[in-house]
Amino acid sequence: MAKTASPIPQEPVDSKSATLTLGVKLRHARLVAGYTLLQLANKAGCSESLISKVERGLATPSFTTLHRLAVALDTNIGALTSEDDTHQSPILRHGERAVIRVGGVALERVVLPKRGGLLQANIHIVWPGEASDGQIEHQGEEVGYVLEGRLELMLGDDTYLIGPGDAFTFSSQVPHGYRNVGDVVAKVLWVNSPATF
Repeated sequence: MAKTASPIPQEPVDSKSATLTLGVKLRHARLVAGYTLLQLANKAGCSESLISKVERGLATPSFTTLHRLAVALDTNIGALTSEDDTHQSPILRHGERAVIRVGGVALERVVLPKRGGLLQANIHIVWPGEASDGQIEHQGEEVGYVLEGRLELMLGDDTYLIGPGDAFTFSSQVPHGYRNVGDVVAKVLWVNSPATF
């Protein structure tokens, strides 16, 4: 009997609110840094038009583009995508965790990003055929554990096929990315330090 992946939300909780939050935070970070749209676009290697659309809540950038924008603004994806939350409980209940959709990937927050936080943990939810948009690299270390599905993990020039129960770790300075090569949704518990996403 074939094992099927557990159902997941097809859209993040209140995705319109998440898109607007990203736009407001991106615009704020850009203005605080003193960049025009064109200056940020040049620094992040994307179009001025895309940044304008993201700031107005009309578009969502890919995971890799969002990472490049965060790096250009000297911040991280968590700071750009999380809502300000004064909730201090150490417990994040199943079904109540924030889910942020970025391109063909969703991030279910296991640790809420906070300014100065050293630890970040998400469940990366990757639909069949979807992938990170290229490889990224940054400071830190990462560890992951595949909960469901199959991924191709790219680390520099090396590619690894990983599935349920497989774990991995690598330096974040190694260019890395992934792709769902299976026919079911893949879920990976992904932890990195310091907080980057």
